[in-house]
Amino acid sequence: MLYFLVSLIPFGVYLWLKTKKSMHMLQLNWYNLDQRYLKWILKNPYKVFVDIDAFFIMFLCFLFIQEKLSMLLFIVFYLIVMYLFVRTTKKEQVKVPLKITARVKRLLVTTAILYLIPIIAMAWVYDAHLLTYYYVFLGLLVYLNPFVVMTAEFINKPVEKAVFNHFKYQAMRKLKSINNLDVIGITGSYGKTSSKNILNDILSVRYNVFPTPKNFNTPIGLIISINNYLDKFSDYFIAEMGAFKMGEIQELCDLVHPKYGILTTIGTAHLESFGSQENIQSGKFELIESLPSDGVGILNADDPYQVSYELKNNCKILWIAIEESNVDVWATDIKLSGKGTSFNVKFKGDDKLYPFTTRLLGKHNIYNILASIALGKELGLSIEQLQTGVKKVNSIEHRLELKKVGTLNIIDDAYNSNPVGSKMALDVLDLMPGKKIIITPGMIELGPQQYELNMKFGQYIADVCDEVILVGAEQTKPIYDGLLSKKYNEKKIHVINDVKEGFVLMHRLAKDETYILIENDLPDLFNEKK
Repeated sequence: MLYFLVSLIPFGVYLWLKTKKSMHMLQLNWYNLDQRYLKWILKNPYKVFVDIDAFFIMFLCFLFIQEKLSMLLFIVFYLIVMYLFVRTTKKEQVKVPLKITARVKRLLVTTAILYLIPIIAMAWVYDAHLLTYYYVFLGLLVYLNPFVVMTAEFINKPVEKAVFNHFKYQAMRKLKSINNLDVIGITGSYGKTSSKNILNDILSVRYNVFPTPKNFNTPIGLIISINNYLDKFSDYFIAEMGAFKMGEIQELCDLVHPKYGILTTIGTAHLESFGSQENIQSGKFELIESLPSDGVGILNADDPYQVSYELKNNCKILWIAIEESNVDVWATDIKLSGKGTSFNVKFKGDDKLYPFTTRLLGKHNIYNILASIALGKELGLSIEQLQTGVKKVNSIEHRLELKKVGTLNIIDDAYNSNPVGSKMALDVLDLMPGKKIIITPGMIELGPQQYELNMKFGQYIADVCDEVILVGAEQTKPIYDGLLSKKYNEKKIHVINDVKEGFVLMHRLAKDETYILIENDLPDLFNEKK
């Protein structure tokens, strides 16, 4: 029996490595919210089921082998599997690593218990004649590790709900205890994080402002932000609000009770999980309809989904626009360059035009700035303070961020890609001199329209780019088809399955003056690299 336990050491090490990988995918898939993790498993059978440890079935041959030789072969097998697993994972590009949170630690404990129960039972009633069956069963358990981790998550649900409710009520009590604090909610299909950072930079000219860190835009993200970071001296708390389905924005509003709300743009992001464009429209307006009667909502008059919506709230609404001039805040005379953007702003009831400059690129950022100008003026900032705030707005990481890498000019729009943002990113690239290259894996979570929208993206690319690097042959097939539909030179299309290859390739393709747009950077669960 002692030798049996010793033989499990390499098995245990490999099991630990594979559990971390499965837990990473579970975390990226929101801990199986709306069965996202299960759907990922079913959509990626090669990654989950076609693996070297599938050869555990050969343990049945141990029926014909002496006991100690079986133990030795079991050890050798998992040493080889472990080596191959480590070598493979080292080559993978981890964009968002596994975060060892308290929840992950609880999951690890539960998963460990699920594995220890059969091992202890085997050791307790150990019978050498059953050794082959022990090994086959253990091999099956580690092979099905993604499902064991999913089972552990299901077992932990009551505990996680209790933990969530504890910290939720703690956050709500803290918000109530801070005098003179007003909450500003920001939502939309695109531009939430950019708008949040822009608003923070502008309001900070006069007020103490606390925005949710990074892209903390879920209930858990807001709770962590409030409990761990919000201080009692803040005048405004800017809460970014994300959603994958109807009711989730309402849940966030019930948590933080915003007085002010900005709705950026309504598009097709997360169409698959929302179910329809109408659901997306209603879901985003949950923020504006949650505002109190003395609250203020900022809406975009150039967005047909906002103009056409029948608002069920009597709060004050301020409209912004670029194309439509009969609004509260209007931008005109927009001039884009490689160094930034300049434009004039006109306010309703004031015939004067006020000049603004920003280092941000892209027309969509003008909309984000206009929303912040409209709310900033409503909150008492002077024109001079607004101009100062807009001028000092920082470039936002991975959102049309212009970088210099050696002799290359990188336009980093890697955080996310959507039909509106991707077209605007190409418009920015089109303004640049010299050779133009794009690296992209395309757009995701667009439901039935995913092929059509990615094909149009390919057609736009054909009009702008001199070279195209597509990451993931299967994922980018619609883009490829779009390029060919515009008779784009196939020799200028480079299809790879590992984004690392793209960065090597772009250096080889670059000339003296080259601008490279990195449009979208899909998370690990969409990486086609085997």
